[in-house]
Amino acid sequence: METKDTLNLPQTDFPMKASLTKREPELLEWWAKEKIYEERSSKKKEKFVFHDGPPYANGHIHMGHALNKILKDFIVKFMSMKGYDAEFIPGWDCHGLPIEHQVGKKLKEKKMSLEKSEIRKQCRTYAQEFVDVQREEFKRLGIFADWDNPYLTMDYSYESTIVREFGKFVEKGMVYKGLKPVHWCTSCRTALAEAEVEHADHTSPSVYVKFAIKSGVPDSLGDLDKVYMVIWTTTPWTLPANLAICLHPEFQYVAVAVGDEVLVVAEDRLSSLILEWDIKDYKILGGCKGADWENAACQHPFIDRESKVILGDHVTLEQGTGCVHTAPGHGQDDYIVGLKYGLEPYNPVDDGGIFVSDVEHFAGMFVRKANPEIIEKMKQDGSLIHHEDIKHSYPHCWRCHQPVIFRATNQWFISMEKEGLRKNALAGIERTKWIPDWGKGRIYSMIENRPDWCVSRQRAWGVPITLCTCTECGEFVNAKEVFERVAQGVEKQGAEFWFETPVEELVTKGTKCEKCGNEEFKKENDILDVWFDSGVSHAAVLENREDPSWPADLYLEGSDQHRGWFHSSLLESIGTRGKEPYKAVLTHGYVVDGKGKKMSKSAGNVIAPQKIIDQHGAEILRLWVASENYREDIRVSNEILKRLTESYRKIRNTIRYLIGNLYDFDPKKDRVPLESLPEIDRYILSRFNVLREKILSAYENYEFHTFYHSFTNFCVVELSAFYLDILKDRVYTYPVNSEGRRAGQTTLYILLMGMVRLIAPILSFTAEEIWRYLPKGSTEEKSVHLSSFPESEDVEFGDELTRNWELLVQLKGEVSKASEASRRDKIIGHSLDSIIKLELPDAIKEIVSKYSEELKFIFIVSEVELVDSLGDDENIYVSDSLPGVKIFTERHPGQKCERCWHYFVVESNANDSLNCQRCQGHLLDAGE
Repeated sequence: METKDTLNLPQTDFPMKASLTKREPELLEWWAKEKIYEERSSKKKEKFVFHDGPPYANGHIHMGHALNKILKDFIVKFMSMKGYDAEFIPGWDCHGLPIEHQVGKKLKEKKMSLEKSEIRKQCRTYAQEFVDVQREEFKRLGIFADWDNPYLTMDYSYESTIVREFGKFVEKGMVYKGLKPVHWCTSCRTALAEAEVEHADHTSPSVYVKFAIKSGVPDSLGDLDKVYMVIWTTTPWTLPANLAICLHPEFQYVAVAVGDEVLVVAEDRLSSLILEWDIKDYKILGGCKGADWENAACQHPFIDRESKVILGDHVTLEQGTGCVHTAPGHGQDDYIVGLKYGLEPYNPVDDGGIFVSDVEHFAGMFVRKANPEIIEKMKQDGSLIHHEDIKHSYPHCWRCHQPVIFRATNQWFISMEKEGLRKNALAGIERTKWIPDWGKGRIYSMIENRPDWCVSRQRAWGVPITLCTCTECGEFVNAKEVFERVAQGVEKQGAEFWFETPVEELVTKGTKCEKCGNEEFKKENDILDVWFDSGVSHAAVLENREDPSWPADLYLEGSDQHRGWFHSSLLESIGTRGKEPYKAVLTHGYVVDGKGKKMSKSAGNVIAPQKIIDQHGAEILRLWVASENYREDIRVSNEILKRLTESYRKIRNTIRYLIGNLYDFDPKKDRVPLESLPEIDRYILSRFNVLREKILSAYENYEFHTFYHSFTNFCVVELSAFYLDILKDRVYTYPVNSEGRRAGQTTLYILLMGMVRLIAPILSFTAEEIWRYLPKGSTEEKSVHLSSFPESEDVEFGDELTRNWELLVQLKGEVSKASEASRRDKIIGHSLDSIIKLELPDAIKEIVSKYSEELKFIFIVSEVELVDSLGDDENIYVSDSLPGVKIFTERHPGQKCERCWHYFVVESNANDSLNCQRCQGHLLDAGE
């Protein structure tokens, strides 16, 4: 019999090569066929309500989508294995500009001739197409969800919920129509909500302009000639709409003589302005508070119109002159202060950003193209003091990425003050758990400072603002039965019901306008803000079920949703129910490239999820999500993925080793009681208990990067480099049924059963594959995802024993370093070639001597001697981490056992056996 045939070498069909790209689709098919998601959910009792924020159905998924959905899957699977009914109902946002924009690009010129009903039909088809595309792409990531029953904001039932929810705001008197400045995209020709505006660098002309003061100079300044108030703006195109100049009532303003003119600016800004304007000679003639200037009159620089001097607390001294150009039709602060002084929100710009016909000098010009013309006009007229181009952060449309403008238009708003919406929303934020906690401050300041919610959009694709307004005065019908009539119609026919049904069938005959008594009404054609659509999902999804689950335990999205879905959901729920729709909100960062730069097609640094899946498998994507602290921006690159692939290989090979050494282990009859296990076995199980607690705690706190680092470290350091390295001698060389070998197998079995379940939420494919290779009779569950997390093993292992083994682990590391040095010097080849001599401090020696019989197996050498002194040999290794520890390595002079590779001294009366006495005994016990 050959020597190798006497050894219990690992045996397993569990593949060393993962072949994830091939195996993952097979497992997906099996999960679907066996209905693992459905069976997993049906067995649970207490609910964990997780609510999915809907992505836009307008393209293939990107890395941000992958990050988001994989994080959600981690949580759903973790909560399920913890014993909850953790459903995942996926959703899609299907209305609004992004989809209409894509359809418009496909239709090109043809779009202009199509009826709105046809455009809406095309949009519905387009959205459904990408719902189906994204659904398959999300499934490929290994996401467990109710994919056959998602929620779509364009479903008729969902659209009817939107109508009913909007009606609740109307009935409470919180909805009004007003001429107010809003963010307006001249390219998309629609109003934008705060959440639809992104800030990006933009170059703008910075101008300082003189407004001649006609009257109202404070007496304290005396009799002055050629007095000008100076304003600053980076939007010269808004100057045709200037109606006033705003000063802060408490700031000090000075009259400064420059040449033969007198300029009025804030005193605290003067030194900066003098430098910027390159003025060498000036004189301060006097000063007074801003309040003294109230109601003074200035002359508009190029239009025959007065500009009134008014007061406002929004004026700052951070930049500009302290005298703020005020166009109530082009700015929120301007609008508010203008109301106080009776100024109209004058807007001389049409939907396309073109000046209307009555704008002097610049009629018919696009606003930004008018900037240089306006500057040139002011130069010629002598009203321009200074001009330069500056680069600054400026609002852009989130869809077309063009700069937006502020423009007063008639829009529908939900008041932030009526019914205490702002105050109650802020209280709701306080009651919610925000993870990480900085999310609380972020959304709090947004709600605290935001204007009224502009909910109307001038587009075709969406749920209409279902209001019937008086043809005479514009007052709308506020009747519950009208809303319910519309909602029921939409439930059957979709939003088309509103557009196709005559107003006479919606408003009861004989209804009179409550304001003017008129009996004729018309339907509104604007659609609702899509953030209102998604904001009602808590009502459409969580409440409209057989077993309502409201509010949600958790919302999870990217940090941009503090101004998006988190925001609109909060306002909608507080406004209609007086309570927030979530108990906790978890935020993740953005995906960036390996250098931390934002991904963009133009930069050429985009990595598509499908490319990673095709090359590495979805499991590596999942491991990537788990490896990073997702609460910050997450980096991804080919180098990072390569490193993760190597980490995955180490994890897989470690578990494969466990499986390979259990090929003949029957957990029912071969398992050794815990109390009978050798100390080293109990030590590693105690370490696994620590790992288990750490990982489950990390899952509880949604800190998945803790799982990755802890689990990888356990596999590589505590198992591969320590325990498994030592154990292989016992499981390979001991007789098959010996207690020593079965004890080692029992330990491996406990580790395997625990590790496979701990990794299941993260490495879902691999865990399922491992489950199929467990020793027969290990479990009744057909899938790892139907199992529960492992209980802590009741291992008797006190603090003293733990300290002893921690010292032995550390000492083993030092012995390995000494052996490596001897290997470099060609003294030994393998560590088993050596005798190790140790000089130890008394405190360490006292502990180590207790394990004298086991030391050579722990250090994986052929002999260990504890000596009082090693002398001064230059080849002695001196430990840095364990003061006083010295190690000397020398080659063992004996014979190498062909079976266990340990060296042994051949006794003079021994036969010519090539095996050591220990192996001979094992062979004798095994009957070989």
